[in-house]
Amino acid sequence: MTFFQKEISLPSYKRGFHLITREVLDAIPELKELKVGVLQVFIKHTSASLTINENADPTVRSDFESHFNKMVPENAPYYQHTYEGPDDMPAHIKASLLGPSVQLPITNGRPNLGTWQGIYLCEHRDYGGSRKLVLTAWGSTTED
Repeated sequence: MTFFQKEISLPSYKRGFHLITREVLDAIPELKELKVGVLQVFIKHTSASLTINENADPTVRSDFESHFNKMVPENAPYYQHTYEGPDDMPAHIKASLLGPSVQLPITNGRPNLGTWQGIYLCEHRDYGGSRKLVLTAWGSTTED
């Protein structure tokens, strides 16, 4: 069993759902060494999240943003955690709904995703800033 791990910083993204598959895969070329394995992508933040979904049509990402904003609105009168602005508490709720990590199967050195699947950075803050990801891959190498 072989393990690889690295931490990367993504640039600031505007609020919304952003396809980051290429950035993640470019950051961990060691995946090519794994015959069978797993890549876990973990975000070290509580107001942004990760998910896997449609990688071709950008309207899917804008529909996600519209739906999440309707489902978890800003300025709800019962929010107590409002110190960092009206987008803060909804961002925490949205991040918990989607979660802080995704796992991808690795087959012959490549992520074994469906044709239309990609990794989304889900930025729930208006000004979230740079986001840090921990990439951890493990599995059997071609030499095993």
